[in-house]
Amino acid sequence: MKKRILTGDTPTGKLHIGHYVGTLKNRVALQDEYEEFIILADTHALSTLSGNPRVIQGHTLSVLLANLAVGLDPEKVHFFAESLIPEIYEMAAIFSMYVSHNRALRNPTVKDEITMKGLGDRFSLGFVNYPIFQAADILCVKADLVPVGKDQEAHIEQTRELAREMNRIAGSEVFPEPEGLIGEIGKLVGTDGNPKMGKSLGNTIYLGATTDEIKEKVMSMYTDPNRIHASDPGKVEGNPVFIYLDAFKTPEDEEQIAQFKQAYTQGHVGDVEVKTYLVGVLDRFMAPIRERMEKYNNEKLLLEILHAGSKTTQGEAQKNLEEVKKIIGFVY
Repeated sequence: MKKRILTGDTPTGKLHIGHYVGTLKNRVALQDEYEEFIILADTHALSTLSGNPRVIQGHTLSVLLANLAVGLDPEKVHFFAESLIPEIYEMAAIFSMYVSHNRALRNPTVKDEITMKGLGDRFSLGFVNYPIFQAADILCVKADLVPVGKDQEAHIEQTRELAREMNRIAGSEVFPEPEGLIGEIGKLVGTDGNPKMGKSLGNTIYLGATTDEIKEKVMSMYTDPNRIHASDPGKVEGNPVFIYLDAFKTPEDEEQIAQFKQAYTQGHVGDVEVKTYLVGVLDRFMAPIRERMEKYNNEKLLLEILHAGSKTTQGEAQKNLEEVKKIIGFVY
């Protein structure tokens, strides 16, 4: 029997190339080796979109479309909506009894989000419970591996703690302690050099972007702030343009990029020339994504894929919830 992957997205907006580097690339690469479950965490999305919840359904289908467009095969992968699996809520409620309030608030990703978004003390209980729900998402299908972006690594540790606690009570290894799998690059900086890429920051390139959209974003990208003229020696390390080239290059690009790096540090090539090359690299990457978006961009088809995957997932979640109930003695 194949080992299992659980990963997914919170549908708060369109997916971008940072998502691809962080996790989507690994999903595609592993879909033949593992049985893969992809969650569209619409309930999680309420933690930031509770004031306008009706947009979440549209975002959910958009995110599903993006996953299909990067090369995930609906014949191999189970896509499901969190809200269609009520067993997740019940499992999360049980798990919440095994996590102290202080432990929940100590989660570094939760703390960072509170600070970054300036939430103060105005965050919801669901926002703090986010990692506990994520643990239920993962353990409801007994996933062995969880491809995530770098900023989600702490959530996986919370899941491992809960798996260990259930196994301790059971006296045997009922749940695997899932491993996180970080993308080769881990995290892609924004086009403005900001360590975080996000829609609200306007520093993203969305999956499915047109050639013109790619060109507009790339030509306005930050490079080395200390380099005034093309003849000035420039810095490659930490330079967003070269980070993107390394992230999306193919073997055919290796030699040219190596030449650009050497020339850039010596002041023998301008930003425009390097950026123009990056436009071509990203456009070539995006071409098959645009084609698959056209193929799958049909609401009826997307809903069929979502319902089929959710039915399979619910069957697994029912079995594993019953196992949790047996572990804690809730068998009457």
